[in-house]
Amino acid sequence: MQSDDLKSLVEAALPAIAAADAGALEELRVSLLGKNGNVTLLLKSLGGMDPDARKQAGAEINLVKTQITDALLARKTVLDVAALDAKLAAERIDVTAPPRPDSTGAIHPISRTMEELAAIFAPMGFAIAEGPDIETDWNNFTALNIPAHHPARAMMDTFYLQAPEGQRPPVLRTHTSPVQIRTMLDWAKAHGLAENAPPIRIVVPGRTFRADHDATHSPMFHQCEGLVIGEGIHLGHLKGVLNDMLRAYFGVPELPVRLRASYFPFTEPSMEVDIGWSRKTGEIGGGTDWLEIGGSGMVHPNVLANCGIDPRRFQGFAFGMGLERITMLKHGINDLRLFYESDVRWLRHYGVSPLSPASLHEGL
Repeated sequence: MQSDDLKSLVEAALPAIAAADAGALEELRVSLLGKNGNVTLLLKSLGGMDPDARKQAGAEINLVKTQITDALLARKTVLDVAALDAKLAAERIDVTAPPRPDSTGAIHPISRTMEELAAIFAPMGFAIAEGPDIETDWNNFTALNIPAHHPARAMMDTFYLQAPEGQRPPVLRTHTSPVQIRTMLDWAKAHGLAENAPPIRIVVPGRTFRADHDATHSPMFHQCEGLVIGEGIHLGHLKGVLNDMLRAYFGVPELPVRLRASYFPFTEPSMEVDIGWSRKTGEIGGGTDWLEIGGSGMVHPNVLANCGIDPRRFQGFAFGMGLERITMLKHGINDLRLFYESDVRWLRHYGVSPLSPASLHEGL
C-alpha cells in the first residue's frame, strides 16, 4: 500500500463522513473499519510484509485509522445532539397553557364515593382513619370477638400469608374493622381513665380482600366503616348519623332508613341497615320495599375490653357498608366486575371530572 493510496483513502472518507446522516454514517463505519472494511484489510495485509516495511506501513495505516475513527465519533456526536434537540422541540410542553376542555381523564366512581363520604362525615366531626392491608390475626379477628372456629377464618374465605412455624399467619384484611381496633388501642394508651377523654369519631374507607368473585363479589373490594366511642352513646345516635349520611349520599332528603335486628360478633345489639326503594323500578327512596345496604350496632363490650377501654363507662356504635354496593345503587351499575376492567369508555361514562370536587353545597 503506497502512501498516496492512503492519502486518497483519507481524502475520500473524511468528506463523506462529514456529510453523512445517521444511516450513511453507520454504512461508512462498516465499510472502513468493519470486519472486512478497507482499513481493516490493510491492517491484515501487514503480516505479509518484511519487518522494516511492516513497521513503516503499520504506523501510516494506524494514523489513517485514528483519523477516520475520530471523524466518525465527531460526526456521531453532532448527529446525536441534533436528534436530541429535534426531539425536545417536538415534545416541548407549554406549562402555561390552559387545560384542554375535552380532557379524557376522570375520577373513578369508587374514588368519587370516598370523596363524597369524606365531605358528608367531616361536618359531623369524623376524622378519616387508615390502616395496612396486611393485618395480624388479633386485629382482624380475635380483638373483634371473632373466635377461632368462626367460618371467616377458613381458607376458602380468607387470604393468609406465610408465617414462621407456631405463629398465626397474617392475613389480607377481610374488613376495615382492624383500623377500629388500632384506633381504640391508641386512644386507650393515650387517655386511659382520664376524666375528659375526647370521644373517638372516625370513618375508615379502604381496600379489603375475600376469596369471592362473581357479578356482585370481588377478591378485592372496598368498605367504609364508622366508629364512635364516648360516654352516653346509644342507638339513637347511630340512627341519626346513618339517616344524615344516607340521605345526603343518595340525594333523597326523606329517604326511609330502617335498623333491623341481626347478629355480628363485634356488636351487641347488632342491626342491619335497610333503605326504602322500589323493587319494580329500582328507585332509591321510592316504593314500599326495603333494601339492605350495610350492618351496624353497638360495639360489643368484649371488643372495648380487648382494646383496654372500660365498657362500664364507655359505649359506642359502629357501622359499615361496601363502597361498590352503594356506588352501584347510586349510579345504576349492575356488575361489580366492571369497576376493575380498566375500560376507558366505562370510566368516561361513570367517572367524574377531576375539576369537580365533592362538597355538600353541590348537592350531596
